[in-house]
Amino acid sequence: MSGVFHRFAPALTDLDIAAALGGDRAGLDAERAAIYQALGRYDEALAIRRAAADSHPDFSALAALAGVCGELGEMDEAERWFSAATRCYRATSPFPLAMLEFQRGQLWMEHGNLRRARAWCDAAVRRLPAYVPAQGHLAELDAARGETAAAIARLRPLALASDDPDYATQLARILGNAGQTEEAQTWRGKAEARYDELLERHHDAFADHAAEFWLTIGGDPDRALRHAQHNLSLRQTPRARELVRRSSGSTLSDPYRPTCR
Repeated sequence: MSGVFHRFAPALTDLDIAAALGGDRAGLDAERAAIYQALGRYDEALAIRRAAADSHPDFSALAALAGVCGELGEMDEAERWFSAATRCYRATSPFPLAMLEFQRGQLWMEHGNLRRARAWCDAAVRRLPAYVPAQGHLAELDAARGETAAAIARLRPLALASDDPDYATQLARILGNAGQTEEAQTWRGKAEARYDELLERHHDAFADHAAEFWLTIGGDPDRALRHAQHNLSLRQTPRARELVRRSSGSTLSDPYRPTCR
């Protein structure tokens, strides 16, 4: 834990200084809670988020509390706060609600409930059709239901337009599963090259995604384990620990199962 704490220590110190200088307490607490959450210090994050929701139960406070509960695996509690956040939303922009719906879908996907995951990702895309992360998750859910053509149709434009290698990775997995090995290898190569670029510049940010790539379509579990262990050194979260556990296995993960990011 010490390594990851030292990475965030300057930011936490800066928040302490800002508070001493009279900075906005609510805003500083929200930033502190976000850091604690990234560190896997959920009890501390939850205490801050609950206090914020009690004192000023607006959309942002309730949505943030829902997110912590979801990461803790308390999905019934998370759903209660997600619904409360949605009810109190009064602005006109569709973006916050679409992001909230996508977050709900992502959490249900991580907890293995693909039906609920699809319902919320669908809701996000209905609200905001160009919402790329939600479209990407819907493609994974299409593939999990055996709707391969639909998954490929969703992913091709995303992989072509985005410099995020996740979409090329997903497309390579699904094409490989469909027996379209030549095109699958093309997209696999694109994803590998992009991960190499990103890891050189932003290793901490992309270690988990790179581990997923090498664990599945990348086909190198040893490299996956190295990235997963590095990711765990940065964030002590259930997701990070599970990625190390999967990477430590003697065989590759199913390269075509839905992944959760």
